[in-house]
Amino acid sequence: MDLDRLDLNPRIVAAVKKAKLRSVKEVLHLSGPDLQRRTHLSSPDVQLLLRASASLLRGHGVCTALHLLRQEGPFPEQHQRLSLGCPVLDALLRGGLPLDGITELAGRSSAGKTQLALQLCLAVQLPPRHGGLGAGAVYVCTEDAFPSRRLQQLIAQQQRLRADVPGHVISKIRFGHQIFIEHAADVDTLLQCVREKVPVLLARGMARLVVIDSVAAPFRCEFDGAALALRAQRLLALGAELRRLSCAFRSPVLCVNQVTEAVEEQDLVAGPPGQVTATVRKEHGRPLHAAEVRTCMYAHTRPGDHIHPPS
Repeated sequence: MDLDRLDLNPRIVAAVKKAKLRSVKEVLHLSGPDLQRRTHLSSPDVQLLLRASASLLRGHGVCTALHLLRQEGPFPEQHQRLSLGCPVLDALLRGGLPLDGITELAGRSSAGKTQLALQLCLAVQLPPRHGGLGAGAVYVCTEDAFPSRRLQQLIAQQQRLRADVPGHVISKIRFGHQIFIEHAADVDTLLQCVREKVPVLLARGMARLVVIDSVAAPFRCEFDGAALALRAQRLLALGAELRRLSCAFRSPVLCVNQVTEAVEEQDLVAGPPGQVTATVRKEHGRPLHAAEVRTCMYAHTRPGDHIHPPS
C-alpha cells in the first residue's frame, strides 16, 4: 500500500487508513475540507497529507528535453536497452533494442536475420550489467522450423563470441532452457499466441524478449491482392498488440521481415541515430507500421567469395 510510503507522522497515516482511503490517489481526489470530515484531522495535518501525497506521486524532479537527448537525468530506466553483444550494432542502435517498442529487422534471404535474432535470445539472458535483461525469450516461428542446430552452435560459442562477459557468468546460464518456442502457421494462430500465450510468460518474468520470425509470412499466404484492406487491418491489430505487450512489460519485440529482391547499397537511407531504413522495390509482405526502429540487413560480398546458406 503506497500510504505506508508517505513521509508523515504515523498518527496521520493511521487516520487516513481508518477513513478507508486505500491509496494516495484516493487522497488526492478529495478536497481539503472533505479530507478533514472523513479523517477528523486538523487543517494543518490535512495540508501536510496533501503535500506528501503529491510529492510521492510526482516522484522525480523535472526532466528536460536536453536530459533526454543526452540520456541522463532522473529517468535512467528509460534509456536501458537490450545489447546485441556487438559494439558496432549497439552503436548503430544507440545501445541496442529499446525496451518499449517494436524493432523491425528486414533483409533478403541469408542476410543473417535469424542468426541475429538467435543471438538476441541468448543476449537477453545475461545480467543487466552485461547488457541483458536476466530473463528468457519467446521465439514465434511462422514459416520454417525453429533452427535448433544453429542455436546449439551459438550456445557452444558464447564464451568466444561474448569475450566481454566473464566466463563464469556465461557458464552459469542454461541458455537452452530459457527460450520458449511457438509455431504459428496462420494469422489467427499468430494473434492467439500473442494475445494469450506470450503475456503469460512475460507476466511471470520468464521472458523479456519476443521474436516473430517472420511477421509477414502468414499474411502473405492467407491474403491475396483482393484482400489488401483486410490484410492491413489484421497486420495493424498484430502491431498494436505487440506494442501493448512491449510497453506493459518493458520487453523489446523483434519482428523479422524478408524482402524478395536484394537491397542495393544506394537504397540505404541513414535516418535519425539508431534507425536505418531502406527503399525496397518489392516485399514479401507489408512493413510493420507499428515499428519504432526499422533496420535493414545487407549481405556484403567480395569478388571470389562463395555464399553458403546457413545450416
